[in-house]
Order: sequence, then C-alpha cells, then structure tokens
Amino acid sequence: MNEPCDLDAVEARRLIGCKRLSAAELTESCIARILAVDPAVNAMVARDFDRARAAAGACDAATTRGDALGPLHGLPLGVKDLEDVAGLRTTYGSPLFRDHVPVQDERIVQATRRAGAIVLGKTNTPEWGAGANTRNAVYGATGNPFDPMRSAAGSSGGSAAALATGMLPLATGSDMGGSLRNPAAFCGIVGFRPTPGLVPSERRPLGWNPLSVLGPMARTVPDLCLLLSCMVSDDARDPLACTVAGQAVRRPVDFAMPGDADLSALRVAFTPDFGIAPTERHIAEVFAEKTALFRHVFAHVENTSPDCTGTNEVFEVLRATAALTSHHDRVRDTPDSVGPNVHADVAAGLKLTALDVARALQHQTVLYRRWLRFYDDFDVILSPSVTISPRPWSELFPASIDGAPTRTYFHWLALAYAVTTVGHPAVSLPVGLDRNGMPFGLQIVGRRGGDAQVLAVAAALERLLAGDPRTARPAPSIAALTASPPLRDTAGFLGFG
Repeated sequence: MNEPCDLDAVEARRLIGCKRLSAAELTESCIARILAVDPAVNAMVARDFDRARAAAGACDAATTRGDALGPLHGLPLGVKDLEDVAGLRTTYGSPLFRDHVPVQDERIVQATRRAGAIVLGKTNTPEWGAGANTRNAVYGATGNPFDPMRSAAGSSGGSAAALATGMLPLATGSDMGGSLRNPAAFCGIVGFRPTPGLVPSERRPLGWNPLSVLGPMARTVPDLCLLLSCMVSDDARDPLACTVAGQAVRRPVDFAMPGDADLSALRVAFTPDFGIAPTERHIAEVFAEKTALFRHVFAHVENTSPDCTGTNEVFEVLRATAALTSHHDRVRDTPDSVGPNVHADVAAGLKLTALDVARALQHQTVLYRRWLRFYDDFDVILSPSVTISPRPWSELFPASIDGAPTRTYFHWLALAYAVTTVGHPAVSLPVGLDRNGMPFGLQIVGRRGGDAQVLAVAAALERLLAGDPRTARPAPSIAALTASPPLRDTAGFLGFG
C-alpha cells in the first residue's frame, strides 16, 4: 500500500504544508479507495464527494497563497452517523430519520472544519448507537475489514472499518459502552474514550450524565492526538466542560501530540476481566501471551484490578435511565420503526424505580472512590479491549460466551463499560492478531483526567511493539477486499437483526 490515502494523518499534513502533496490528491485517493473497497465492508454510508472536492480545492488555494493553515488542513474526515453534518443525510441508523438532513453542523464537526478538515462523508453505526454490532435498517451491516462476514463491532464500526482500509486518515466516534474502543479493537486501529467533558457535546440530552462521550479515531496514536487537539474545548453548553473563572482549562496544545512516557518508570496492573467481565478464554490467553512479550519493560507489574463488584448492575441501571430519556417516546409511538436493542433498553428502564436509580448512582460513587484509591499504587491498567474475538455480524449480540449466557445484549462489553462507569480515560491500541487471525486490542486505562498520560503511554507502547509482527498494528488485504463481492448481496444484510 503506497497510495496517498495510506499515509498517516501527521505525515499527510506535513506533506500538504510543504506543498509536496495537495489536498485534492489526497481527497481523490481516499475517494478512489472508498469506491474500490467500501462495497465489501459498507462503512461509508452517506458520501459528500462534490463538496469535499470543492473544499480540497479551497485548501490548496490557501496553501498556494501562503495563508495560515489549520492543524487538519486538507485532511479528509469521516463523521459517525450519530453526529449532525449540515446538508448531509444524517440518519442515526434509524428509519425514522431516513431522509433527515440537518441544517447545521454540531460543535465537533464545526471544530474539525475550522481546523481545516474536509468532511468526506458519514460512517455507519447501529441504530442510535445501541449495541456494538454495526448494522441497521437504513444502510445495513458493516463488515470487518479482516473478514467482511464478521462484525466490525460498534457503535463506531463504520469509522473503524473506513480507517483500517485507508478510506480516511481520521474519523469521529462516540462511546458509552465502548463504542470508540470496541470497533478499534475489532478493526485494528486506535480509538480513545476521553475523560467526560474533555470533548464537549451540546447535544447530550442528560448534560450531567458522564456515560456518553465523543472522541477521536485514527490508525496511530500521533494521528489520534492530532484530531483530539481540534476537538477539546471548554464549551459551556456541555456542563461537564465548563470553564473555571473564564480560564482555559482544556487546551488544544496539551493534546496535539503524545508526550514522552518512560515505560521503565510505570507501575502497571494487568487484568483480563476486571473481576466482572465474561472474557472468552481465548482472549484471556491471547492477552497473557501478548503482554508477556513486553511486561518486563515496566518498573512494577501486578495481576490485579480495582474492586469492580456491582459494576454490571450499576451500568445496566444508568444505561436504561439514559435510554428512557432518549427513546421512550419513539418506542411508545412508533414501535415498528425501532429495533430490538432500543426496545430492550426502554423496557429495562420502565421496570426501574426511583430507589433503583438512587442506589445505582450511590454505588457508582463507591466504585469511583475505589478506583481513585487503586491509582495511588498504579499508573495505568492494561486489559483486553473486548471480551471476544470478532463473530459474524449476523449474530445481533453474543448470547453466550464459552457456553455461559450473557446478562444483557451488551454484557459482552463489560471490559469497556467498567471504565465508562467510573469516568476514566481509556485507549484501545492494536496489538497484532489473535488466534483466529483477527485484530487484538489492548485497553490502556489511566486516572480520571489523566488523558495526556494515557496517550503518552499508548504512543510509547505503539513504538515499542511496532517492530514485532506479533504485536504490530495489523493491516487488512486491500486487494482481497477489492475482489470481494458486495456485502449488500448477503442474506440478512439490511435490518435490525
């Protein structure tokens, strides 16, 4: 792979800035890759090629004039189809919004455009982001770039698949139960869940609820940091991102590139399951094998984790409460146009009492303080990103793991939502392949507010592991995907599941 679309974002931006690559050349290369490969995976679902070409031309004119260039100047961007883009079909994966075209960009899109990014199109997502299998009744399923009949996970599955195949250098995502981290792990790219408030959202219906966040996705940690630096803000429309006495708290410069982390000074906890996740034996064994290759580089290592007792129950209640806020009326008024995952979330919410919610919030605080104490003795926690190896997308969700039934349709995401529940930052870093020949993701979890340190550790590990084929970022076969039959021709492609 030696096309412009295969360049890392940082390198492409450097070449554009020194006039060795034009934004138009990069954009056309990405469009050509989409046309060649997307039929096999169905990641780029609403395309904005004409406006992207015009924007690329404007970028090149600015470069020629010698204008000041933004950090994302000329870089194509994919926007998850849960995020509003003015003038571009935005469905949220729901038939109810099949023909919806927003009139205004949401903040995160505005911010990346101001930084010079070129929106190339929308990336696929499950209906309203519910579940971690990217398929819906509007656009159908997204296939995994390493095996299109397997899941790309979700809910940012379209973004992850597009990045892995070189359709885009950068993409946006969002995360509640791991929607930035799970697809990153399944597709062999990098996804980062920031501390709530670091990347503001003016559209969250429960502004004080820290479960759902927006964040960046990329192929490398430096690329991810570049995009993150253009997303951070103290935008007061998000109550978790308010300024302090008018001072800039969240500064883009702090995240523009990963810092230097001395791995030999780190105290690291290793856990395959946080004591509560139904991790597949295969994944636990691969985690042990992979980490055995590099755990000696740290100052202190220990197989342990915070006490996460009660996390499953807390997350289930808080997730259901959020679902009632967003989807109760849709399920009540248009039940036939709403999929099974959203129905399940609302049904769970309707069973709750005020006492259930109060106790969940109380125990969430208990869990947070347990994690706070745990980080007195450790700098980061390492775990697998996801409990299983990618399964067929025809399976709506894993009903069992190693023969044991799962609690809910999202129980298999417990490695991710253990972190969500307490509000800590976490990144999924690709670390080679598992025994099934599918990408394996390593989750790196830091202190709440320790986003810069997490990314510095991830960058240091990325550099360390890149030289070993057992741990380097894997790449799918573009030739094989180009020759694959269109995914849309597969039985069961279109629908909720």
